[in-house]
Amino acid sequence: MPPMQTVDLTNCDREPIHIPGSIQPHGCLLACDSAGSEILRYSANAPEMLSIGDGLNGKRLEDIVGGEAAHSLRNALATSDDPARPALRHAVKLPSGGIFDIAIHRLASAVILEFEPASTDSDQPLEVARMLISRIRNVGSLDRLSDAAARLTYAMLGYDRVMVYRFEEDGSGKVVSEYKRRDLESFKGQYFPASDIPKQARALYLKNTVRIIADASGERVPIVPELDEAGEPLDLSFAHLRSVSPVHCEYLRNMGVAASMSISIVVDEELWGLIACHQYSPKTLSMPQRVAAETFGEFFSLHLNTLKQRQLMETVSGARRSLDRFLHTASHHDNIGELLRTSLGDFSAMIPCDGIGLWLDGIWSSNGTAPSQELAAELTELIGVAGGGRVWTTSYLSRDLPDSRVSPENVCGVIAIPLSQRPRDYLFFFRREVVQTLNWAGNPDKSYNVGPLGDRLTPRKSFAIWKELVHHQAQPWTDGDREIADAIRAVLVEIVLHHNELLADERDKADVRQRMLNEELNHRVKNILSIIKALVGHSVDAKVSLQDYIAALKGRIQALALAHDQVVRGSDGGLLCDLLEAELKPYSEGRRTVTLKGPRVWLDSRTFSVMALVLHEMSTNAAKYGALSQDGGRLDIEWSHLPNGDCELNWVEDGGPLVRPPQRSGFGSVLIGRSVPYELDGQATVDYRPEGVRARFLIPSKHIHVETDPAEPVVVSADALPSATNGAASLADLELLLVEDQMLIAADVEAMLADHGINKVTTTPSAADAFRRLKEYTPDFAILDVNLGSGTSLPIAEELIRRDIPFVFATGYSDRSIIPSSFSAPVVRKPYEAATLISAVTNVLVSRTNGTQSS
Repeated sequence: MPPMQTVDLTNCDREPIHIPGSIQPHGCLLACDSAGSEILRYSANAPEMLSIGDGLNGKRLEDIVGGEAAHSLRNALATSDDPARPALRHAVKLPSGGIFDIAIHRLASAVILEFEPASTDSDQPLEVARMLISRIRNVGSLDRLSDAAARLTYAMLGYDRVMVYRFEEDGSGKVVSEYKRRDLESFKGQYFPASDIPKQARALYLKNTVRIIADASGERVPIVPELDEAGEPLDLSFAHLRSVSPVHCEYLRNMGVAASMSISIVVDEELWGLIACHQYSPKTLSMPQRVAAETFGEFFSLHLNTLKQRQLMETVSGARRSLDRFLHTASHHDNIGELLRTSLGDFSAMIPCDGIGLWLDGIWSSNGTAPSQELAAELTELIGVAGGGRVWTTSYLSRDLPDSRVSPENVCGVIAIPLSQRPRDYLFFFRREVVQTLNWAGNPDKSYNVGPLGDRLTPRKSFAIWKELVHHQAQPWTDGDREIADAIRAVLVEIVLHHNELLADERDKADVRQRMLNEELNHRVKNILSIIKALVGHSVDAKVSLQDYIAALKGRIQALALAHDQVVRGSDGGLLCDLLEAELKPYSEGRRTVTLKGPRVWLDSRTFSVMALVLHEMSTNAAKYGALSQDGGRLDIEWSHLPNGDCELNWVEDGGPLVRPPQRSGFGSVLIGRSVPYELDGQATVDYRPEGVRARFLIPSKHIHVETDPAEPVVVSADALPSATNGAASLADLELLLVEDQMLIAADVEAMLADHGINKVTTTPSAADAFRRLKEYTPDFAILDVNLGSGTSLPIAEELIRRDIPFVFATGYSDRSIIPSSFSAPVVRKPYEAATLISAVTNVLVSRTNGTQSS
């Protein structure tokens, strides 16, 4: 092997730090063959530390550690297939009498054993780590999490300074949080160039998530022999004892740091940053302390990732809500240019920036830090060529657009959002140079040592080099910034196209809005279709008739439709009491009583869909076989909020036929018994007692929240809810007009009406055809689908009011926003449900008879 080059700042990024040929002296190392039997290499301090003779190579592991310990270590090795997670054995007593903590891992064809004097700690570091994790578990912001991690690590490990160090996109780093001895100067808020932590060092931080430097001035203990028979050095990538780069040791010594430790912060398998610890005297952490630090670091990384994702979702959701409001405003605004110019302040709040500008129809408008109109026109032309009609971003304008005359002293970062497919109009977001407001915050009189490689390896000089390297650069735009920019573009392109680009060659761009809506609905619709596929595809008992199967399937799909409608109207779920009332309403005829009692419990969207299916099955079974199948039956449903936050629902039937347990487990039983445990991680039990079914469902707290105090009992009976059969004698005489543009849906509704004795139905698919029919006859009642594809049925509704003909609206929309407030007719939700539709018709006719109908 050729001699290693002299390490200096020109080649430190290529320094082979994973094969240094030496270790730190606070432990010793043995390297064995792949079976862990024969010793092939060892650290020069191993004979003395292990109290054994020289010449270890060629000896068997049993000769060094004893047969029992060797057997235990090989068993440990067999259970650890990841070198990044070495197997650990604590307080192993060797034949020499020494007691050691041992780490063992396999890399390539070598088995590496690291020995450290056994820990004498009595403060239970693992218990400390567990307590620290509990302290940050509920921290809800990134800044507070970083501050808490620095403070708690300082308390746990006792280093003089603890910093949370975050890597930027260009590899540079920033100290975002710090906890230290009072007499030390602060590094918080300071940036350091990427070369302070070279690429290969960052790669090793991903492999070894806890890195200890016990003494920056300590000796390097050589591996004997340094090279094997093939001339290869020992790869120490995953070895805790691996010696440290001379450059890094000098860096630490120049700062007066004698010992250090780092805990890697890994997010989405990338190195987000470090929890970096400095000590101004030599310091060694025991193996249990390192394991505790590693455990804390891994939880910190997971929690950090969760908060980042939550923050991104909240930011993007907030921006989308603002865009929805803007879209609503724009739909009632004639002058879009004026609206955009007056809304620049609202847009600037969506993406962190120093200034914003709008180039529209050759007119320049701006707020905050922004170029002049002349330079903005030039910038628009250059980005029109470079951007290709897409959102274009840069944090280094003078480099990415060298022909631009925009001064980097003014603007360095740009997001350019095109307002049309032809790059001529743009909305700009601007950022200034990141170093303009940054200065070293430490003690100006602080002096640092200068080593052989110069004062470049000191914090203040390192910060100065970073400022020089990032000169004329802005803070990089994040993925969240770009996502919001894409959403802004989608909205603005739609608005500009609608108002200013109605030419034929632009009509194919009208799908922009549909794409936006699809982004919101796609995930939910896919889930619903998957559930429906499962409902349709389940195996059917040969004894079940096709008619019964179709009826059951329709009921389940209707339950899903109810859940979907509630989720859309409530944005994220609905009330449990509303769901129960909706499911039990069709079974209220006759002398049967349903009692609902419990607090206002809000279910999230997933839970609402699951419980809709479960409660539908329970209600259907009760109506077919249980308490709701005959007069005198009683169903009591009570739910409560348990002390641990869970919701418990109890279903009690009485007064029905004698109950017998089912002889087989059908699909409905599977839905009831498995949905809550499998989908929600809750509990479901059903007890088939002779006097009536008893069921209990437990919904975990993570799926609910309680809005108010428990409500008074609600008694639902034939008198409480309108009956679908009231007035049945008069229904058969009705002449009914059905306005529905979907043929299959219209046929389905006709069948529903026929099942309830309404056979005189005239169906029409459009407003124009309905007007023609109304010239020929006068119906007694009408059902109007609001949205008819190419138009609405509102003109028909006005004609019916003029002719004093009662009607109801039908719509698949989640609210009445599409229906003007001047109409007071009832609204039936689509997809149609027979009992609800007939009930609506009956109620309108009854109220009209009583003189209360108004349309």
